[in-house]
Amino acid sequence: FLRKLCLRPMTFDLIVTLIENHQIFHNSSNSPQYPTALQLGIFLVRVGHYGNAALCNEVAEWAGVSVSTVVLSTKWVALALMSLHNMAMCRLTDDEKQSAKAFVQSKVCKSWCDGWLSVDGTTFPLFQKPSHFGEARYN
Repeated sequence: FLRKLCLRPMTFDLIVTLIENHQIFHNSSNSPQYPTALQLGIFLVRVGHYGNAALCNEVAEWAGVSVSTVVLSTKWVALALMSLHNMAMCRLTDDEKQSAKAFVQSKVCKSWCDGWLSVDGTTFPLFQKPSHFGEARYN
């Protein structure tokens, strides 16, 4: 589960709870949509991998659905997640900004201390080592 969807089951369940009532997952046609949990799984596999592993055909085979379902599920889950933006993102206080800048300066270099990206400790897996400060950033 963790290797394929790139998050823990408890986190997956929480995200399903947050998005399952979004209007994008409900319709009034005679052909019901796939469960929100399956659509989220499809989305996570696509965005959590690159290259051949993220191809629609590969994800469709893994999930047992059509390629068009992979494409639509990816779009629908992305829209539902974007609707959570204001709940998940908040502005830093001045003290939090200063603390983050000091941390960056102590770990990387002074010239990066006015930047921002993942002050909460979130890591971003990189495909390859960056050429600029690569040894400090690649993990």
